[in-house]
Amino acid sequence: MRFDLHIHSCLSPCASLEMAPSAIARAARERGLGGIAIADHNSARNAQAFATCCAREGVAALFGLEVCTAEEVHALTIFDTVEQAMAMTAWVYDALVKRVNQPEVFGDQPVVDADDNIEELEWRMLGFATRRTVYEVGEHAHALGGLVVASHVDRPSFSAFSQLGVLSGDEGFDAMELSRTADESRWRERTGAMPLVRSSDSHLLADLGLVWTEADLAAFTVAELRRVFREGATTLSPPLTRF
Repeated sequence: MRFDLHIHSCLSPCASLEMAPSAIARAARERGLGGIAIADHNSARNAQAFATCCAREGVAALFGLEVCTAEEVHALTIFDTVEQAMAMTAWVYDALVKRVNQPEVFGDQPVVDADDNIEELEWRMLGFATRRTVYEVGEHAHALGGLVVASHVDRPSFSAFSQLGVLSGDEGFDAMELSRTADESRWRERTGAMPLVRSSDSHLLADLGLVWTEADLAAFTVAELRRVFREGATTLSPPLTRF
């Protein structure tokens, strides 16, 4: 199965408004992805619509959010159920800055249904760091039954290496993510035995399906991802030579 664990819906203030859950699920099916997860910044409020849309399109779904920790590390927290993802969201919301979003400055944050109707505009500022440390995020996500993947570790900002430097190994990561253009062999020297995935980090529909991770999964579940991570049984798509 080819899968992508890092897709932003229109709820993320930096994503295009074309990234409705229905459009994401349809594009994933058309581009040969068997499993996908949306991981919006600090929120999973579009997860229910995403679940409905993926079921409609015959695409397997997981549900997540990309938490920005107190250290400004981006970490994907991935769950089997909408309920787990929403429990993580509630915990993250308690540690978000209590300021009202300014859409004209930071971008719109629409919560939508499966038919692309806007139900609400999220008022919280989702694009900022929480007060939760990377260790707390890992601990809480695991307690809820989820996976934690260090986002785009090859980037010079908002990554585990850029923000923390040398890692101690107790940060709680189950895997590390390489972005679209990162050379796997080069980054293996730094990530060591840590399992790797490659994700699109899609903010536009055109980004979907450009890169992926592939594994022999009995089902697209957290347990199966844990298994292939443990066995080192993931294959990454080649890096893009240009965006």
